Formats: sequence, C-alpha cells, structure tokens
Amino acid sequence: MRIRASVAVVGGALALSALAVPAAQADGGQGDTKITKVVVDGDNKVQIGTTSAVTVKVSVTATDDSGIKGADAFDLFGPDNGFASTGKPACTKVNATTSTCTASVKIDPKTDYLTNKSAGTWYVDAWVDANDEDYIWKEKAGSFSFQRAAKLTANATPEPVKKGKTLTVTGALTRADWESLKYGGYGSQSVKLQYKKKGASAYTTLKTLKADSKGNLKTTTTATADGYYRFSFAGNASTSAVSAAGDYVDVQ
Repeated sequence: MRIRASVAVVGGALALSALAVPAAQADGGQGDTKITKVVVDGDNKVQIGTTSAVTVKVSVTATDDSGIKGADAFDLFGPDNGFASTGKPACTKVNATTSTCTASVKIDPKTDYLTNKSAGTWYVDAWVDANDEDYIWKEKAGSFSFQRAAKLTANATPEPVKKGKTLTVTGALTRADWESLKYGGYGSQSVKLQYKKKGASAYTTLKTLKADSKGNLKTTTTATADGYYRFSFAGNASTSAVSAAGDYVDVQ
C-alpha cells in the first residue's frame, strides 16, 4: 500500500502532508461492458490494528457479450488522502460473458503512515477490458468501510454469586490509534451488556449503556443462573464491531 502522504517530524510531533494526487479521470467506457458487483474482503469491511499487516482482497465482477479479457490494478481511496493500489487482478470465468477479477494489497499500519482521519468510507476504482476491445472505467465502482480495529473487555464480579444478588460488570472499549500505533479509549459509545445462560447457543441483550469519556464501562445486573456475561459494540464506519470474551459466573 502507498498512502498519498509524506511523513515529517515537526516540533517533535508526527505530521502528515499530502502529496500531489493525479487528477481523477471521469467514468467512461466503450461498448456494453458493465461492472455488476464489487466486494472487498468478503463483507466490505477492512479492520486495521496497530501491529500486523493486513491483506485486503478486492473482487470485481464484470460482464460483456464477448466475455472479459482482464482488468487493471484496482485503486482504493478514502479520506485524508488515503490511497492503495492492488496487484494485477486474476480473472476467473463465471460463464461465457461474465468474469470475476480478484487482486489484493497488503496494508501495514507500521509502515504505511495511516492517519486516524483516513478511517471511514473508501472507494474502489476499476478498469475492466472485454475481449472485443470494449471496456469500462468506473471511479467509484464500489465502497467499503476502512476501520480502526477495536478491542473490548468484560469482567463480572463477584464470582461466585448468590441467585438474586447484584452482579457488577466492568470493561473497556478501545480502538487502534494509527498515528501512535497504540490502542486508546473510545469514549461515549453505546455498548450492549449481553448474557448467555450455561448450555445456550446465543447471547441475549440485557441492556444498553454508554462508555464514559475514556471508554470505560460499568453496570449492574441481577444474577439468575450460571452463564456468561459480555459487552458487545456494533461498530460504525470508522471503527470495527467487537464483542468481549464472555466471563463465566457461577450462580449459587
């Protein structure tokens, strides 16, 4: 990945300055070539933490009456001059007229100088060629959420607890800071307290609460039966969804 920004140290602080970005081409094409589907990482969500590189897979499905010949590298772009370009796509036939072209790009928070403002909605530029020399160029062929990875903890006390008594559940919601390469508190976000009875297959929501300004969580509930308690955050365009590991409580 190559973010369209340069890094400099100004007064001891990390600063980002945008490089010149080529003027965007207008959408265009020739003939009857069409892009019918764009999928990024399977669910159109990409989560980036602070330490590990992530390989982002982009698939573009296109159709033409003569069949698809190939595609150019896909460009990905988003807020604050965020930019990445995949390798050369490999195209696989779906049928005589339709192919899905797939390529990937590696994004490493340690070397790509991401800014926190780069999180949000990103777009895919795609150029696809047909066998009869038709083609299509679409600047925003698809979109996806480029997210700061989140973490969430949960701890229920006391353990064990008597049936009918009060349990206190605490935790913290944090998310990746791409500029410091650390996780920091994500405050004032709505989080669900969930419970799964021992032997059950799914969690149910007990209540919704808000994290404090530093991302800390604290609430109470009544102990009814042995089971697991956790917090769950739904995520948003800039931050990934996350659920804490369930904390098991023995109710006596």
